[in-house]
Amino acid sequence: MSETKVSLRGKKRTHNCGELRASDINKAVTLNGWVDRRRDLGGVIFIDLRDRYGKTQVVFAPQHNESVYQVAKQLRGEDVISVSGKVEHRPEGTTNQNLPTGEVEVLADDLVILNEAETPPFPIDSDIDTSEDLRLRYRYLDLRREPMQRNLTTRHKMAQVVRRYLDGLDFLEIETPFLMKSTPEGARDYLVPSRIHRGKFYALPQSPQTYKQILMVSGFDRYFQIVKCFRDEDLRADRQPEFTQIDIEMSFIQEEDIYKMAEGLVKTLFKEVKGIDIKTPLPRMSYDEAVTRYGSDKPDLRFGLPIEDVTETLRGSEFKVFESAIQSGSLVCGVNLPGQAGVSRKQIDELTELAKSCGAAGLVYFKVVGDSLESPTAKHFSAEQLKQLHEKFSANNGDLILLVTQPRGRIYQTLGLFRLELGKRFGLIDENQNALLWVTEFPLLEWSEDEKRFAAMHHPFTSPREEDVVNLDNGLKEYAEKKRWLSENSVNKARARAYDLVWNGNEIAGGSIRIFHPELQQKMFSCLGISKEEAEKKFGFLMEAFKYGAPPHGGIAFGFDRLVMLFTGSKSIRDVIAFPKTSSAMSLMDDAPNEVSRDQLIELHLKVI
Repeated sequence: MSETKVSLRGKKRTHNCGELRASDINKAVTLNGWVDRRRDLGGVIFIDLRDRYGKTQVVFAPQHNESVYQVAKQLRGEDVISVSGKVEHRPEGTTNQNLPTGEVEVLADDLVILNEAETPPFPIDSDIDTSEDLRLRYRYLDLRREPMQRNLTTRHKMAQVVRRYLDGLDFLEIETPFLMKSTPEGARDYLVPSRIHRGKFYALPQSPQTYKQILMVSGFDRYFQIVKCFRDEDLRADRQPEFTQIDIEMSFIQEEDIYKMAEGLVKTLFKEVKGIDIKTPLPRMSYDEAVTRYGSDKPDLRFGLPIEDVTETLRGSEFKVFESAIQSGSLVCGVNLPGQAGVSRKQIDELTELAKSCGAAGLVYFKVVGDSLESPTAKHFSAEQLKQLHEKFSANNGDLILLVTQPRGRIYQTLGLFRLELGKRFGLIDENQNALLWVTEFPLLEWSEDEKRFAAMHHPFTSPREEDVVNLDNGLKEYAEKKRWLSENSVNKARARAYDLVWNGNEIAGGSIRIFHPELQQKMFSCLGISKEEAEKKFGFLMEAFKYGAPPHGGIAFGFDRLVMLFTGSKSIRDVIAFPKTSSAMSLMDDAPNEVSRDQLIELHLKVI
């Protein structure tokens, strides 16, 4: 192909490659794009010409134009070309119903090769068996594939829907800085050294939290931003070191105002992007109910299998495994698997191994046969206990009751994972259902066993419920008396004015009503073990702002990447981000992070050790 003359300019396109229809027949058109496929059939060459809008079949016939045909013989996949010709109806029996342009083809009168392409390292097809690392190494080729272009098109559409919706509610889109003060809370900050201020660093924001609260103090009562955030943390399929939030904050509001606004946004996204009407208001569930009934603070409600606590029902039995666990303070809980009493011994063993993989030590089962329960362990329980067990699970003939025992702090997480695996294994999850709900009344603080102190469940600016402020006061009093924090402290009882929005077992948004009184904020810092001096150093500018009249305010942030992932049915957020990082935070395409020159380090007053 080296003898072919490559042009530096083609003709201006008149149409894109997904646009032509039967109504365009006999029109003279010019198309520009990439050669998707080339077929030589008995002296006539067919190519599918591709751009982001679609594909159009182009025909090169020697009897129509010999010179153009000779050039077309040298075309290869991914060459960039400009083609001019007349739109014709495809011959009878050759139309392609799978393509919007499938009724027509372009008979080429002119062909300009704009750029030749080497053979790509993987096919530019919808379905490819290629490692993700190779796809990320050649991301510019991966992005040519139709699924990736569809994903990013959906992402664009969702961003525009968000902006239109919030603009219609008088929200202002205000940008906040990417270079800010380091105030590490939770994840590690990404640090940026200052050249001008020797030995000092900026941080990339983990979220615009403090800035949006400052905007509320500034009188901008409705703010939003589709914004990049940065966290230097271990990654997984739905985590990236840089990710995007739909960040929203409002003044002079209560939780109900946040719920109404957020539900309207979700309803609009579902309607305009997926064509689905969802019913609002969405159901709500307390954190305690979510955890104790479904083993997760983001429960998947597309299927049942609620967790039941049968500790008291089985207390005093002759089954030593349960009784000794109960006496030591552990719980006995389980789920009822409908219609599976016919499982074999081998399947029971497989379920036991599944429970162990989720964290359980073992599994006890009861097959529901009529009104009775059958199990090798049934003889160790009284008739009354078996009757109550049957009733507790509202069991029907043919069901299978599965029980585990563990300490209170572990059993719900174990059964939550087990429940999800059972749902997948037995086909209980309705993939066409959209189960949305609010999870509310989160704990304000959680105990860190490693650090022997309390940490914020959400962040340090989350407001406690008004009736629970007394628990902070009592907790601080207990701390002053004991001279140290104990895991059992009154602050455990404090609930947050926090809320998460959950869709099919995925947290898609979270937020809270904020603290806006300096005194309460300092009380919160004290519960977190942050001294007045440390609070002043980290958050002094925010505390200072509160002194000049801060309004009541609160907000919510949607994980935009995760939201797009779920809307497109993708398995990873890397498939909905144009240029993502790997699970080790590497950019394989441009080899970032990379080493820098000694001169750059000297200029930044840094030395690599």
